[in-house]
Amino acid sequence: MTSPPSPSPARPPAPPGVVPAAGPPAPAAAEEPSPLVVAVARAIALTVVLPVRLGWELVVVAGRLLGRYLLTPTGRFLRRWLLRPLAWAARTLLWQPLVWLARGVAWCAVWLLWRPLAWAVRTLVWLPLVWLARGVAVAIDALRRPLAWVARHLIAAPLGWLLRHLVVRPLRWVWVRLLAPVLRVTLYGLAVVGAAVLAALGWALNVVGRALLAVGRVLCLALEGAWRLAGRLLHLLYRVLLCPLGWALRWVWRHTAVPLWRGVRAVVGPVARAVRSTWRATVTPTRRWLRRTVLDPVRLTTRQVLTALGLRR
Repeated sequence: MTSPPSPSPARPPAPPGVVPAAGPPAPAAAEEPSPLVVAVARAIALTVVLPVRLGWELVVVAGRLLGRYLLTPTGRFLRRWLLRPLAWAARTLLWQPLVWLARGVAWCAVWLLWRPLAWAVRTLVWLPLVWLARGVAVAIDALRRPLAWVARHLIAAPLGWLLRHLVVRPLRWVWVRLLAPVLRVTLYGLAVVGAAVLAALGWALNVVGRALLAVGRVLCLALEGAWRLAGRLLHLLYRVLLCPLGWALRWVWRHTAVPLWRGVRAVVGPVARAVRSTWRATVTPTRRWLRRTVLDPVRLTTRQVLTALGLRR
């Protein structure tokens, strides 16, 4: 049995002196679906949707009650009567004795090993080394001046005289008498040869440059002639072949594709408009009626049942 359609809310009267605005046109009344469809939809909603929703709400409420009255008190009990005593026992009976033992071991190591070892190293190694270094420094300071006089007068002076008379003077004579003239003549010859080579290279480069310039001029003239010939050939090809081909394609497009497109648009346009009008006249009102007549009452009924059972606020 179908329920009567809900009356539309009355529009409040307009205040005096104000012209009421024209509202949107009322949609055409859609044809009411059959009672069998309505009964089947409501039966499915009441036998499937409502039990599933009730079961879900029961699961949520059961989870909340379980967490509030079982899991939370159990966690508090375990933390207060199990974890805290275990932590106190571990800290008092295990950690603090280990800390005290480590401190005792460190104190024993410092006073029984480190202090005697440091005293032995300081007394037996460091102080003798310091005294030895001071003695060596005093001895070196005492022998510095005699050693410096011996090195300066008995070693450096003879070595300097020997180097000056046996090495420097012979090398200077060899350089002045033999190597300098030979090197001067060699450099003069290299300069003459270099000048000749540069002159020959300049002449050769001049000849090669003139030849390349002539070849470049010939190539430029040839390229200019080929460019002009190619331009004339392309212009002739455009005038003879491409222009008539473009005109023919434009004529074919204008007399075949354009009329075909116009015919397709003239046929498809009314069909699309008819499909859209049919959709708006049949499917849209049916969908609105199904939502207003079936889905909204089922949703309202489910909410009222859940509220009455205390499962939803």
